[in-house]
Amino acid sequence: MRVLVTGASGLLGREVARLLVRQGHAVATFQRRPSGVDGAADFCGSVTDDDAVCRAVAGAEGVIHLAAKVSFTGRAAEFDEVNVEGTRRLLRAAHAGGVRDLVFVSSPSVANSGAAIAGLGAEPADPEHAHGDYSRTKAEAELLALAADAPEFRVAAVRPHIVWGPGDTQLVERVLARAGRGRLPLLDAGAALIDTTYVDNAASAIVAALHRMEHVHGRALVVSNGEPRPVGELLAGICAAGGVPAPSWSVPGGVARAAGAVVEKLWTWAGRKEEPPMTRFLAEQLSTAHWFDQRETRELLDWTPAVSLDDGLAKLAEHHSSRSAAG
Repeated sequence: MRVLVTGASGLLGREVARLLVRQGHAVATFQRRPSGVDGAADFCGSVTDDDAVCRAVAGAEGVIHLAAKVSFTGRAAEFDEVNVEGTRRLLRAAHAGGVRDLVFVSSPSVANSGAAIAGLGAEPADPEHAHGDYSRTKAEAELLALAADAPEFRVAAVRPHIVWGPGDTQLVERVLARAGRGRLPLLDAGAALIDTTYVDNAASAIVAALHRMEHVHGRALVVSNGEPRPVGELLAGICAAGGVPAPSWSVPGGVARAAGAVVEKLWTWAGRKEEPPMTRFLAEQLSTAHWFDQRETRELLDWTPAVSLDDGLAKLAEHHSSRSAAG
């Protein structure tokens, strides 16, 4: 199959493209900078550019759409332009270009209003109650994508939950940097039970959705390792893998959520580009349970995670050990 992967310069998009290449597909990637994926044809551009999108989509039979503005802060208009209008452009170009199958890579946050989640499946995307512009616009984009599903243009949404692995700058590097400076607190003693997804598992599930489109089109599926653990235990595992002390001090979750909301607004008002130390969404993620029933996902995708949480942490430790030795 000729497959276009958007957003392949990121951790997950790059691994998706690499997996498709290994499976023997003709792979093209589309993102703002070179993907670095050996064996793939690179198209550099933005989903905000109609002509660039059309050029990238031309000739593709399948599309996996990961390109998005991912941040805890920023101007609402930027999230709308990339996440919503960018998805709309891609859907329009893909449909007009004869693409048969499209996998929209979403997020469980599209259906999370901040309350604890324990053993649920993929609840409907809810832009009105999603917290933060990232979650809101991903919810709107997912609804657009699933609304486009048709017999001749099959669309599915996959929501990987908290993806991490070697080379991850969104979670792992931030945890290690802040823990190494003693600035990473546990919220409510790190007791909240959460699940995550090792990057190889997230990539294989997304590719499985492309191959199993007859079973999953028109649907949204949450993907995770299916191994919920207390957030404090997970953070300690990441810190051990990176060779830094685990967080040992705690802050009440309610205090962190209130402070995060204030910091988030101040960061956006000041136009700061770096991620703030705390936001409301981040505080919610660290202080409330969120784990999902994976039985339907695994049955529909005919898929199970190949890398356990402990094996993933071992791979992360090996990565940081080799990087330290090289440095």
